[in-house]
Amino acid sequence: MSCAHYIDAHRIWVQPNATPSRLKRIVQQRRSKSEGFHSVSIPRKQGDLFASAPVLPEGMRYATDVLTRKEEVALLDALPPLPFKEFEFHGFLGKRRVVSFGWHYDFSGGGLRTAGELPEFLLPIRERAAHFAGVAPATLEHALILDYPQGAAIGWHKDRPAFGDVIGISLLAPCVFRLRRKTGRTWERRSLTAEPRSAYLLRGPARNEWEHSIPPVDARRYSITFRTLRENAPRHV
Repeated sequence: MSCAHYIDAHRIWVQPNATPSRLKRIVQQRRSKSEGFHSVSIPRKQGDLFASAPVLPEGMRYATDVLTRKEEVALLDALPPLPFKEFEFHGFLGKRRVVSFGWHYDFSGGGLRTAGELPEFLLPIRERAAHFAGVAPATLEHALILDYPQGAAIGWHKDRPAFGDVIGISLLAPCVFRLRRKTGRTWERRSLTAEPRSAYLLRGPARNEWEHSIPPVDARRYSITFRTLRENAPRHV
């Protein structure tokens, strides 16, 4: 199917000299608006509208404006009073601060342990995250809120095997979200800028094969991460 037919099939008028990459962005923007989110297109090589090599890993989705500015402001008022603690990993204290709900993962060897119930103000945010990921809200049993002061980072890692899908929502300031996967003797790398009020989903290969990290942030930001739990995940009540 030609580019002209592709655009016509979606009833979108464009200038006749528009590039193939521009045409695809227009179509994807129209589709995403109908779903309530502004999905970011997965860029292809210019001139090859239907190329198979995505910039983002398979199984990863990213969308902007999953929350409104008003919702973000309300969250930024509600988050600071929460009982944050410095992130602890095998005796090391990180610069970022965390608080968990539903379940807490003990990196000292305790694994998954119960944590406090999700606060009421986070329930609508969980519903939004569940809609974005296409899952039932109740399946997002774990919520992790992170406070990244200026200069805080998170190193290369995969989420613990006990967790399934990972949905992250960014607040207050952008960050660079990096991904890498070992391919032979080299690393295959991807990255994106996670904007405030945006969300990402890690599922399938993006969740299980790729590591991710965030370099030191330029300004304070918060993130809310929701996770499903795998059926066979050991749990300690």
